[in-house]
Amino acid sequence: MGVVVIEDIPEGRMVLITANTPGELTGSFGSRLDLPGVKLPDTAAEAALAKYVVTWPVPYQTTPLYIPVPSVDYAFRQGFGTPGWDSLPLTSTTIHLTWPGQKEGITIPSGYLGIAFDRGVFTVPSGAFVYEANVEVVGSYLVVANTNDDGAGEAGKLKYSATATNAIAIVEHYDSSNTRLTFRTLHF
Repeated sequence: MGVVVIEDIPEGRMVLITANTPGELTGSFGSRLDLPGVKLPDTAAEAALAKYVVTWPVPYQTTPLYIPVPSVDYAFRQGFGTPGWDSLPLTSTTIHLTWPGQKEGITIPSGYLGIAFDRGVFTVPSGAFVYEANVEVVGSYLVVANTNDDGAGEAGKLKYSATATNAIAIVEHYDSSNTRLTFRTLHF
């Protein structure tokens, strides 16, 4: 389903549905206002509800993509190639020449659109899960890490659980050659 990411979230993390808090990126004529928001889990209770894998949407624009879009005074808005305006400040802007969804682990900025999947088989790269030897065992239960128990850098990552309590997924395959984890979400 289409969602609005309400905080910066690395692609491939597990998220929960929450209220959409529209900021300045509301889209044309408020088109993003009716979409749900997603966020990383802060508590164990929220982690039990984080049943969605978030990723970049299919692009409807051409590259380059500027994040954030640089802003200048109205008088400067004649395009980047206008003579005399070669010093446009791009120091805090990331320029993607390839759509971020075609790369791995790129963070989706707050306010941008995303796609949240709830059921299926998904493969995530290293960095999208907490590694320990048990994640290599097919059939192992996976739960979602949260900020309070695991730290902000781990929130939304899948991690091994010895029991099915609060399990969100099970391991389907672990590829040790490229450290990718394939998991199947459990039906809710």
